[in-house]
Amino acid sequence: MKANEGVGTQGVDRRQLKALRTREALAEAAVELVLEKGLAAVTVEAIAERADVTRRTFSRHFTGKEDAALDFTRADGAGINAALRERPADEPPLLAYRRAVADWLTDRDTPGWHHRPRLRELYAVVDEEPALFAAYERIRVDAQEESVRIIADRLGTDPARDPLPGIVVGAAAGVLTAALRTWARGAGSDAEDLADLVARAYDALFEEAARAAAADHATRE
Repeated sequence: MKANEGVGTQGVDRRQLKALRTREALAEAAVELVLEKGLAAVTVEAIAERADVTRRTFSRHFTGKEDAALDFTRADGAGINAALRERPADEPPLLAYRRAVADWLTDRDTPGWHHRPRLRELYAVVDEEPALFAAYERIRVDAQEESVRIIADRLGTDPARDPLPGIVVGAAAGVLTAALRTWARGAGSDAEDLADLVARAYDALFEEAARAAAADHATRE
């Protein structure tokens, strides 16, 4: 199990490749230890020892054990944003985000965390561990801020003045988060189940938005 398994290495020199492999080993060790022992019983030193590196090497890659255990979420946020940048310019922003998520979910060249062993189990632990949840929220917010910038660029607007990019990302990312939590708690057993669950969640959002718009229009007439 590699936290960043599937990340392309083309064009990466030997030193960069070694650093990437070290980071992967540390993240993998952190996930394994958290699931084996619980977050409170895991130390940075234990993670470094399992990855066969020094404590100092750990500190070059991560700020703490929570950061290491959740490195997969950072890579996946980057994957969604990369897919969002590639969506056609004429797609409405909400649809573009939905389809970017679908691209990430089904990408076999750079698989997301949901394709990896035991990381669904780790995701379920996030809600139970306050320190992990706080670290997850920081990573999630960073990814969403980048999404807002991408949407703003698509619209040719300033997100500091125009709330629309933030509204789109807040709604679309919120649906994804809700679906991920439902899946992690037992709705389905594999990555294909997750893709279907996310699709149904977005369908529900679009349908509810259409009903709300129709009802609001009717009351204004």
